Amino acid sequence: MDAAEANIVLIGMRGSGKTMVGAILAGRLHREMIPMDALIVYECGMTIPEIVAAHGWPRFREVEAQVARKVARLKGTINATGGGVVLDPQNVQALRETGIVFWLEVPVDTLLARIGEDPNRPSLTGRGSRREDMRATLAEREPLYRAAAHHAVSTDGRTPEQVADEIVRILREHHGLGGH
Repeated sequence: MDAAEANIVLIGMRGSGKTMVGAILAGRLHREMIPMDALIVYECGMTIPEIVAAHGWPRFREVEAQVARKVARLKGTINATGGGVVLDPQNVQALRETGIVFWLEVPVDTLLARIGEDPNRPSLTGRGSRREDMRATLAEREPLYRAAAHHAVSTDGRTPEQVADEIVRILREHHGLGGH
């Protein structure tokens, strides 16, 4: 895969900073940023909570898979994925074939502090408190994020700019990409 044409794919839990870091990377690397959740909302004409309420998580995951495959076919983009994109191995395969995948790692307490009670982020498990929901989801997804990622970058205690700096450094050192 030619590094200049490779997509830069950001994966991680909701609240890990994928969209903010993606926007910074897009500016620094002069690439288009694709926020996958926003594309899903556009495709369905409903917010994510509305999709989940009307059709359930399985339907949301179907649309997410269609969008993931469309975005994976693009070249040279920054792809800020939805947190659950790694639940479908075919999504991971498509994203890895055309992209360099970065997992934005963040502990549960930091995630909860960042997203608070955001009504646009429906419960992922439907069980217990927001903390229990987040902890159970992270426990399920962490091995999937680890397996999907080419690189893991900790976001804890770092600004989105610092996370973007780290990704640019990795791209330069490991993939021969430029950027400032």
